[in-house]
Parts: sequence; structure tokens; C-alpha cells
Amino acid sequence: MFFEVLHNDVDSNARIGKITTAHGVIETPIFMPVGTAGSVRAVHFRELKEDIKAQIFLGNTYHLYLRPGINILEEAGGLHKFTGWDLPILTDSGGYQVFSLSEIRKLHEEGVMFRSHIDGSKHLFTPENTVDIQRSIGADIIMALDECTPGTADYKYAKKSMELTHQWLKRGIKHFEETVPKYGYSQAFFPIVQGCIYPDLRKESAKVIAAENRDGNAIGGLSVGEPTEKMYEMIEIVNEILPKNKPRYLMGVGTPQNILESIQRGIDMFDCVLPTRNGRNGMLFTLQGIINIKNAKWKNDFSPLDEFGTSYVDKVYSKAYLHHLFINKEILALQIASIHNLAFYLWLIGEARYHIQRDDFVQWKTSIIQQLGQRI
Repeated sequence: MFFEVLHNDVDSNARIGKITTAHGVIETPIFMPVGTAGSVRAVHFRELKEDIKAQIFLGNTYHLYLRPGINILEEAGGLHKFTGWDLPILTDSGGYQVFSLSEIRKLHEEGVMFRSHIDGSKHLFTPENTVDIQRSIGADIIMALDECTPGTADYKYAKKSMELTHQWLKRGIKHFEETVPKYGYSQAFFPIVQGCIYPDLRKESAKVIAAENRDGNAIGGLSVGEPTEKMYEMIEIVNEILPKNKPRYLMGVGTPQNILESIQRGIDMFDCVLPTRNGRNGMLFTLQGIINIKNAKWKNDFSPLDEFGTSYVDKVYSKAYLHHLFINKEILALQIASIHNLAFYLWLIGEARYHIQRDDFVQWKTSIIQQLGQRI
């Protein structure tokens, strides 16, 4: 993997760049749709690639490990061949999912023991075997195993958790360097900065991660219950330390406003379930604000779904029709809303790249940031 910064914004830390992987080039900043179990829910890969213009998607190690299982993925030749997706893939380590299962997991120095949410069977994730699992999945970018602390964690717990993440990182890097890719192309390994909402812990973690000199670096443990302004503060602290010649990936974030504010602070990569999960519940993100298409006010609005939208669904379908589909619990409703939201996210981040190149990103962001979050 190779990362190149192409242009730095004159008025902020925003920048545009490109990541070159074995499966293609990714323009940054970039948003990665979440394809947890090897699919972005309710969206065909053809739509994801040709209509939504996604350049990469995110798969989840925890879910893919449990189903379809590593043997099936290896037999298929990796996740790319299993799914038919021929562009880059990033997999997270599964740590977030495991640690969210607080009732059915046990953490210790070796790794984390957990019970499957499917059948209750016991499994162990370690820094080493999560590398092996991601080797078998075959993602272009793979993540280190970490513990994701809640945003409300106290200092003592956050420090202990961060130190364990650092111990796991050294083991993960060692194992990554002692193993080889399984399908004939290179994979990149990203460590993850932790430290909750405590500035000194974030600084310490960022220094440890930066010193490892990996292909890219991630910031985890944000957007997990802490105030938004605290999240932005942690991003600024960490990005002062992380190397500028490596891509910075903010995990699990966020709303359109979160993404633009984070780009201004120097973030290059994002993923989040919001556009698809909220879409399946009738929430549409638009440049004018947020629409709850289930509201009765839309039942006889025959205007296009989004007159400024870039997807075919925005022009072909009306608000009234999508309202009707949701009220009748039609599966097509989930598909239309998911496609619209993902296309909007990819359009928005493409516009961000355009305005960074023009050196007017801050002015553009300021002109739209409030309306993005308003309810229509």
C-alpha cells in the first residue's frame, strides 16, 4: 500500500490524497460503506460501485469469522472472490463487536474469550489469530486488535485498556511480519490509537502508534458516548502527533457534520453504519437537511426524492412513493433509502475533496454545516 498527499488546504488541516492498493486507488478523504458480513445491507455491489461510487467497503472480522467461516472464505479464494467485489476492502479486527458483547465475553492478557451471539459457542480472539483471520479474508487493509473503551470510562480503566491495546499491538505486528498474504497480493496493517477522552492518554497512545511506522493509522474509541466537542478535541490532539505522510482513519464516525469537521482536522478515512441503518428506518440525509420519510407530510409529495441527489433513485422515485413503501413495510423501501444515503455520503465527501483542491473548504463547510443537521 502506498499513500500520497496531493494537496493541503491553506486554511485548515484538510488534505486530499490517494491510497494505492492491490485492488485499486482510493481517493481521500473517503467514506467506506459498512459491509459487515460481506455485503452492504440492501445494496447490490453493482449499485455500490457504479451508482454510489464507493471506492472501498468495510468488512467485519467477527461476523465473517462466525459466518460463513474462514474455511469457506479460503476455499473461495478470499472475500473479494467470494463476493465478486474487485475494489479495495478494509476489515476491522472484530474488537469493537466483541467488546460490545459485554455480557458474553471475558478479557485477559492473552486476548478476549467470547461466546458467539449466534449459538453461544466459545471463541478466543488474540492479536495473532485476528491477523490470521484477516489474512484469510484477504482485505487490502487490516486492523490491529484493540479494546474499545466506552466514552464514559474512568481514567484508571481507560489507561489499563490503552496499555493492553499497546501490548496486543506489538504482538500483532510481530505476527503480521512473520506471516505472508494468502492470495498473492500485499496487505497493509493499521494500528489503532486509544485513550478514551483523556488528553494525556491520547497523546501517549498516538506516540506509541506513530513510532511503529505502519502504512496508516486509525483513531478508535470515539463517537461512543462522549460529547461531540470532546471527540473533536481528541482528534486534534492525536493528529498533532500522527505522521502527516500516513493516512488517518477515524473509526465509526459519523454524521455528515462529524465527517466534515473531522476532515477539517486532518482525517482521511471514515466508516459508519449511519447512512444504511438510519436509511432502513426512514431517515434520509440531504444537503437541505434530514427527512423522516415515514412522516405523513410526505404522503402526497410527488417531487423527486432528492432534486440535488446523484443516484438514479433520487430522480426516479418520489417522496410520496418512498413514504408509501415504508408504510407498507416493503423491502424496496430499505433499498432505495440505503442507496440514496450512501450516494449522498459519497457525493458529500467528493465535494469536500473538490473544495480542498480549490482552497475554499472551510468557507464551503461553514456555508452548509448547519443545514445538514436540520430536520425538514
